[in-house]
Amino acid sequence: MASILFSAALHAQPEEKEAPVQQGQATQQTEKATSQGYAFSHQSVIDLAKSLADVPMQPVAKAPKALTDMDYSTYRQINFQQNQAVWGNTPTKFSVQLFAPGFLFKDLVSINVVENGKAFPLTMSPDSFSTPNDEINQLISQVGKYAGLRLHYPINREDYNDEFIVFQGASYFRAVSKGQSYGLSARGLAVDVAQPKGEEFPMFTQFWIERPSSSQDAIVVHALLDSKSVTGAYRFGIYPGKPTRVDVKATLFPRVNLKHVGVAPLTSMFMHNNSLDASDIPDYRPAVHDSEGLQILTGKGEMLWRPLNNPKSLEVSAFSDQSPKGFGLIQRRRSFYDYQDLEATYESRPSAWIKPLNDWGEGHVELVEIPSDAESNDNIVAYWQPKGGFKQGESYTYQYLMTWSNDTPVMMDQPRVVRSAKGTKLFGQHPEVVIDYNKMGDVDPNTITVDANISQGEILEALVVKHPHNKGVRVYVTFDPKNADVSELRVALKQNDEPIAPTWLYRWLKEQ
Repeated sequence: MASILFSAALHAQPEEKEAPVQQGQATQQTEKATSQGYAFSHQSVIDLAKSLADVPMQPVAKAPKALTDMDYSTYRQINFQQNQAVWGNTPTKFSVQLFAPGFLFKDLVSINVVENGKAFPLTMSPDSFSTPNDEINQLISQVGKYAGLRLHYPINREDYNDEFIVFQGASYFRAVSKGQSYGLSARGLAVDVAQPKGEEFPMFTQFWIERPSSSQDAIVVHALLDSKSVTGAYRFGIYPGKPTRVDVKATLFPRVNLKHVGVAPLTSMFMHNNSLDASDIPDYRPAVHDSEGLQILTGKGEMLWRPLNNPKSLEVSAFSDQSPKGFGLIQRRRSFYDYQDLEATYESRPSAWIKPLNDWGEGHVELVEIPSDAESNDNIVAYWQPKGGFKQGESYTYQYLMTWSNDTPVMMDQPRVVRSAKGTKLFGQHPEVVIDYNKMGDVDPNTITVDANISQGEILEALVVKHPHNKGVRVYVTFDPKNADVSELRVALKQNDEPIAPTWLYRWLKEQ
């Protein structure tokens, strides 16, 4: 039911850095690749995915039990040798390091480098990894394949190659921009999330990494996606920096009719904050989350903001749309004092914004919120679900730009919802929500109309006042849910019947 696989390892995996960039000969990894190579282009991946869709999925090779039985503390002692980094001692600004199979990462992945239009499979040697003992080193060498890859580039200092994007585990990948630390993850595709029969996890089984020239500030990675229900060819144009951007093109070939399929899925963690969703257990930290809200820019240009929950039971929300302009999971608050966590530094976690580059048609953004009692688990999933799903025998192409920014990278000069909280109306007994908007310092509150609606119950009062501390306004909405266990709230601010701020959405749940 839950999309929480791999999250413990991904969150705990330490970020490693290479030595300063050096000039010199090609690395041993490239020298050990197959000498002849074979002709390659992105069409090669599309053709391969299309041909595989006509036959049942073949089982992916697995790492031996001795590797997958190891615990995390042992696995984290297996480190790729920096002097083996692909292109690490060449003029290109990028280099590649690889992950060994083991622990949760059982599936073996083929990785190739592409140079001058030819692909060369990367091989493995006893020198590829430093390991806790010779037995583990021998096992990894015998396996001969990897569990994933990470790319390095000098995003924080010109003379230091930072790890900035990782592909590891099923179709998961995650990235950071300058000054950020790892948080939420993306995936190639989501299938049957929160469905009774259980979720299917497609995986990237092969990668091809194009070698950039010494003057290039971008790198291209191709990937083959495979699962029981679907195959796909992915092209990632990756631009590291401030912010890091990933231009994605996915061509998908369903093996079967797929009703529940998620395009451009994002996976994150939300435990609590002390505004809308307080912790059930004592916690000195006022907030614990990688993302605090879902933002959507609809096809009609309406901006929506939906704060996240850590519910008592599984919650699924759908936001219908036609030709969406963007959506993402956002980490908005950027002060240490919002989180008070010296180790996790949640204030430095990235947001991820998806901007469609072709017409995605009709469908909905789906938000899945899964109950969780551990911040090592990802319990939030958001993706685009096309109306009607996928049909067997058809092909589907989705193109989108993913931006790993500090906030929603659109309408930056427009007001934002910067905080929302719930409680009981002062000197009253009815529930009340408070919503703070910034960038409205010049707006006269008396000219603002609060358009507040509730799906079950009744809106009793809506009031807007100036908020001098954030140069915005504060909105109070008091309501009576009657006997409802669940009620959807919708609050929009208008001036002369025109929206002037994002529409605030919230699922109110009766206290249990």
